[in-house]
Amino acid sequence: MIGGTHGKILHVNLTSGETRIEQPEADFYRLLVGGRAMVAYFLLRDLPPNTHPLSPENLLIFAPGILQGTNLPGSGRHGVGGKSPLTGAIASSEAGGWWGHEFKRTGFDALVITGKAPTPRYLWINNAQIELRSAEHLWGLKTSPAQKAIQAELGDSRVRVAQIGPAGENGVLYSAVMHDINRAAGRNGLGALMGSKNLKAVAVRGTTKVPVAVRNEVNNVAKWLGKNYKELAAWATAGIGRGTQDGLMSLSYVGGLPTNNFGEPLFEKPELLSGERNYEMFLKERDTCQACPITCKQVFENESDNPYQKLDPDYGGAEYEAMAAFGPSCGVEDNLAVLKANELANAYGLDAISTGASIAFAMDCFENEIISTEDTGGLAYRWGDADLLVRSVEMIANRQGFGDILADGVARMSRRFGPQSEPFNMTVKGQELPMHEPRLKHAMGVGYAVAPVGADHMMNIHDTSYTGQGESLKRVNLVLKEKVGPVSNTVLNEDKMQIFHNELNWQHFQDCAVTCHFYPYSYEHLAQALSGVTGIEYTLQAILDVGARAQTLARLFNLREGFTPDDDKLPKRVMKAFKSGPLADVEISEEAFAWAKRRYYELMKWDPETAVPSDTCLKELELDVLLDLIQ
Repeated sequence: MIGGTHGKILHVNLTSGETRIEQPEADFYRLLVGGRAMVAYFLLRDLPPNTHPLSPENLLIFAPGILQGTNLPGSGRHGVGGKSPLTGAIASSEAGGWWGHEFKRTGFDALVITGKAPTPRYLWINNAQIELRSAEHLWGLKTSPAQKAIQAELGDSRVRVAQIGPAGENGVLYSAVMHDINRAAGRNGLGALMGSKNLKAVAVRGTTKVPVAVRNEVNNVAKWLGKNYKELAAWATAGIGRGTQDGLMSLSYVGGLPTNNFGEPLFEKPELLSGERNYEMFLKERDTCQACPITCKQVFENESDNPYQKLDPDYGGAEYEAMAAFGPSCGVEDNLAVLKANELANAYGLDAISTGASIAFAMDCFENEIISTEDTGGLAYRWGDADLLVRSVEMIANRQGFGDILADGVARMSRRFGPQSEPFNMTVKGQELPMHEPRLKHAMGVGYAVAPVGADHMMNIHDTSYTGQGESLKRVNLVLKEKVGPVSNTVLNEDKMQIFHNELNWQHFQDCAVTCHFYPYSYEHLAQALSGVTGIEYTLQAILDVGARAQTLARLFNLREGFTPDDDKLPKRVMKAFKSGPLADVEISEEAFAWAKRRYYELMKWDPETAVPSDTCLKELELDVLLDLIQ
């Protein structure tokens, strides 16, 4: 056993009620670390090929990493995964808060759930004690009352709860697994997966100490963060920044704010949705995750007798993705309506990105006369309708009326509405695009295409971070043999792809570790922390190799499930130039995109035509031994 691990994986079969404990070898932890790499490994090993995502055989995997439970700032996160009901590809999503830390302190390193309970249940893990309890009295509850009911039933307010809301119970294909009420493992439809198992929640309470090999090394990284976070994370710190929601205004100036389903070059009144305005009108306090001093999480409140104007602070507040998805993407200027839509997404357990994108797609189709009020139950899906936005979120969660169609996501709706709707289908591998404009960030567009889960902004890079001599570029040049200089955000060239390759491995590593992407850590900091926790020396290249393993294992799973390089593509709309606005005449050419995708495969040492990982790739990443155990 190495530091940062207990050497125990908990397996639970909901059909039989049986549990077992797996004790992996040390190399399992050394090579995979946790999170996405661990999820992909278990899917390859234990899930039969072509399993239907909503069948009892699918796996629901909760996967913290080696750093959880150590109190390293930024490690208050964990991964959740399985086979996605939305896409059929690997599902892998991360959530912050406190659940991952608390689960790790139960004495287990990961939780793998299979089967389907005969009636609604919740799983209660109290250190080594494991119990399946009835959740019939919880079924149908929103996330806040459900968590409070579980904590009251167990007699401990410190119990941490991962759960689904009514959206997951109703099988909304982009429903989320919610933690601490308002932290979502939001993408890929993991809530629907959990709901298909009749599993309402996983409640955890732990007091088991996580072993740390060289505590001083971890403390040194924590001390560095304590001295520098106010300066280096100024965008988020209390009294200085307002978290990611401030990105809405800055992106609007440069045309990077997706408007009307990526169809318009500019959102006319971004100041109405600004973080500054939200703070002035609704801020109650700021929240944070375990062992984090930054407190970037917003908590909004608004008292009103009208339930659609009341904001409940239990549900936190919207970050950038939710503000943009419910706001500009749908043409909505009303910040209270946007914040209410986000609250309802947290209450019902919905992914805010896919929910907003699905509504925007319906609006696009309605405006282009592909659907009408006869299709929508009498509702006119017009751009900017704030009341309809809020109403639609509830309809989706309950699969009520036209919400039943919206609940299946954009790709399925497009097939339903016919080929004339395809130009408005903003998905990759069936997952809706996040709220970042590829025409502004060309490598991010490539990242959307090649992400194993479908379009994703976290396992990706933001080209605008490498246009000057900033920390991101300095970080990359630590490991590149041939240094690269600043690169324009709207080009795809060799320097950009060298950056892309290394930074993608870095982002995937962070989702294995599982750490906050917004922390100002360098490669060196997390290599030092991981070395200190485990007692094994991790070089800078070694941590990037962890990310490469996560990508490679995910690619192997997707290939097995029938995905090919043809699925690594972008919607045509976001490659075509606008005729006006800040990004007028800026396009992603087919030739540049094809070259960049092929170059990415080459840098990963995958076959440039088929994207199949080469024997050299598997050997260099030491995956050949692990895969031999699977096969």
